[in-house]
Amino acid sequence: DYYKILEVDYDATDENIRLSYRKLALKWHPDKHKGDSAVTAKFQEINEAYNVLIDPDKRFEYDLTGIYEIDKYTLREYLARFKGMILTCNGLGISHTST
Repeated sequence: DYYKILEVDYDATDENIRLSYRKLALKWHPDKHKGDSAVTAKFQEINEAYNVLIDPDKRFEYDLTGIYEIDKYTLREYLARFKGMILTCNGLGISHTST
């Protein structure tokens, strides 16, 4: 889950995503942990998550089609992550026009 990788909420602003990315990129930069391939992999994962979430089109696509391991979410995380879908499925959040 890219949101968990960057340690941000699912409705995080671009600014929050940038700040978290910078903090994590500094912490996990391979130059600080010479020769540790696990750190390099973590750094690449952080970069991938950032590149998707900071781009509005890629983020929208990810939110629609991301692969979710639902059983790994707490109830609070699940409700926060899928609130738009839950509201839409229950008929809320959709505006109907009558003709």
